[in-house]
Amino acid sequence: MSRTRTYRCLNCLEHTIDREFDTSHLSVTCPNCESFERFVNEAAYQQFRAFEESPPDELDWERLERTEKLVVAERLARSTKTIEDFAVVESNGDEGDGDEGDGDEDESADAGAESPIPE
Repeated sequence: MSRTRTYRCLNCLEHTIDREFDTSHLSVTCPNCESFERFVNEAAYQQFRAFEESPPDELDWERLERTEKLVVAERLARSTKTIEDFAVVESNGDEGDGDEGDGDEDESADAGAESPIPE
């Protein structure tokens, strides 16, 4: 008999479903709010809620968008990553300014504005 995992609707945050597999999220129609939504792994959601209540000192949590916060929470809850493995990286916004190819800039700057990335 396999262990079941709980997934929570990210729209209403009330409805949960149980499945006998472990994944970061799944997308289904929520019977509670009747919206086709992402259901996030409950362990990731609990980690997200913990950081919302008490943001980690090691990461500028408030600058992250909700999706980015959920990615960090999911990686911490479902892998061997630690909070020290993440950093907020800002894009310089100068894409297409003609400076391509100088090789002096960190590649992670192209990952998007203020994205949490594993270091």
